[in-house]
Amino acid sequence: MARLWQKNYDLDSLMQQFTVRNDYILDRQLVISDLMGSVAHARTLNRAGVLSDKELEDLEKGLNEIASLQIAGRFEIKAEDEDCHTAIEGYLTKNYGQTGKKIHTGRSRNDQIQTALRVYMREAGLKIALEALDFASALLDSARKYEYVPMPGRTHTQLAMPSSLGLWFDSFACEIADEVRLLTDVLKVLDQCPLGSAASYGVPLPLEREFSASQLGFSRVQRNVLYANNSRGKFESMILDSCDYLCSTCAKMAQDLILFTLPELGYFSLPVQLTTGSSIMPQKKNPDGLELVRSRSSVVSSMAGEVKNITRTLVSGYNRDFQDTKEPLLTGLRLTFDILAIMSRMVSGLIVHEDRLLAGFRNEIFATDKVFEAVKEGRAFRDSYREVGLNLDSVSAEDASQAIMARTSTGTSGNLKLEESREAVSALEKECSGWMERLMAVYRGLIKESVTAVSW
Repeated sequence: MARLWQKNYDLDSLMQQFTVRNDYILDRQLVISDLMGSVAHARTLNRAGVLSDKELEDLEKGLNEIASLQIAGRFEIKAEDEDCHTAIEGYLTKNYGQTGKKIHTGRSRNDQIQTALRVYMREAGLKIALEALDFASALLDSARKYEYVPMPGRTHTQLAMPSSLGLWFDSFACEIADEVRLLTDVLKVLDQCPLGSAASYGVPLPLEREFSASQLGFSRVQRNVLYANNSRGKFESMILDSCDYLCSTCAKMAQDLILFTLPELGYFSLPVQLTTGSSIMPQKKNPDGLELVRSRSSVVSSMAGEVKNITRTLVSGYNRDFQDTKEPLLTGLRLTFDILAIMSRMVSGLIVHEDRLLAGFRNEIFATDKVFEAVKEGRAFRDSYREVGLNLDSVSAEDASQAIMARTSTGTSGNLKLEESREAVSALEKECSGWMERLMAVYRGLIKESVTAVSW
């Protein structure tokens, strides 16, 4: 099929290569999203009197045929197509003639790709949220199992104060839960439909944009058509920022695990199925997965910044720069999902060595507790602090279990209130699962095949 913007001249071959790059490959991930947007658009055109009932029937049939081909891995997008939009329209035109040529009426490639991306981001964000909550649940299982197991607390990486393994696990669960809340808030911002905004200024056709939005399961229309265009890249960076927070938490825990599984400490052992070997040293079981979590969390962070840097100084209206936000978006979303999945497996299979954790309680770790023993007897804190600090050699070992149970304020090792963490995670799981179920019902109303926009 000719390019959607075809003119009466041939494009320079280098320009063709430069402008297309690998979009036609990336777009294979967006075919289902685009098909759902096209079904909704065709139905809107029918309501506007642009398509007859028979034409709508033929177009929906053709779009469902493409869905079947895509699911079977047989829908081809060629380099000369530039993207999935041309390939889809080309199939409809080839098989349904003049009717196929009507699918793009009232639509720009701009609002078409924005709609496909919005559908994709919405589902991808929910899948990431649910995977993150699975990770949080695994953390809470371990927190409950090891709630009162003593663990040396550290500041500046050095020994600090008595702590517990339950506190350590729960800290990450609480962090993940808050980051999922942030992600769901971003998804609520994304939950507005750009379809019908065209190339930033709408079209002189009576398109019922509210109908398009409802067909696609959006809660509302992205009302201002220029803002709909200008939000491209902005919305992508919002969801990537949310991913960045989740990945940074995973990276911090990965660093802890790399440190705490060192033979010199030996607090934990990693599940051997999640370690790799050396090509020269036969004894090695390397924490490569954790190291890659560290590095790939940085990749996700860089992608969030990349999208913002591409779009921050663009003039209002469509600019071709937006094309280069697609790859970091798709890659960043998938990397985030994979990072969360591997961390969940790491935690579920982690082997805890309680004897090594107790061995880490050297006398010095009880120094601050000695200060507060004197405070309880009526001594001024600063005087007690000075006395203990000047006589550290006299600090003796205490019972580590008693030390952590003596901390009874909310959220401390003796009073974690893990049930509150579990309730928070369960509430988020219910919210995200319900949203996903509603999306699946919307999909069934658009495509006869059982489809998902994101095939991870």
